[in-house]
Amino acid sequence: MLGDAFVYAFSLYIIGKSVRWNAGVSMLKGIVMATFGIGVVVNAIQRYLAPTIPVAETMGVIGALALGAILTCAILLLKHRSDDLNMRSTWLCSRNDVIANFGVLVAAGLVALTGSKYPDLVVGIVIALLVLKSAFHILQESSVALLQKK
Repeated sequence: MLGDAFVYAFSLYIIGKSVRWNAGVSMLKGIVMATFGIGVVVNAIQRYLAPTIPVAETMGVIGALALGAILTCAILLLKHRSDDLNMRSTWLCSRNDVIANFGVLVAAGLVALTGSKYPDLVVGIVIALLVLKSAFHILQESSVALLQKK
């Protein structure tokens, strides 16, 4: 959630600044999203290789708390998601976090029901793919905006 706080802080800081600032910060957000997505894939591979099963209760509690916080932010951003590149990229980060935290809750329930680590791994990979797709979209839009302002 520290990453989310930085994304929101940068997004608030550049409101009203130039298109170049918007594109630069959006590029940074895209890089952070891509790094997070790659990190989730690496973590899923490590968890696949480990013999342990995640603790469903811990997953559920943390997922529910995170979902409540990020859902509040996403609702606040909803009407601004089309304002500019900055708000669009911030919205995508928040939307992905809502989906990811909902996925964590689903995975926690399935881990509890099955006693298996595989629901967590599958949800993790799906989340990583969603985040990477969004990151590449934001990176592409940011690159185009930066090139147009040169």
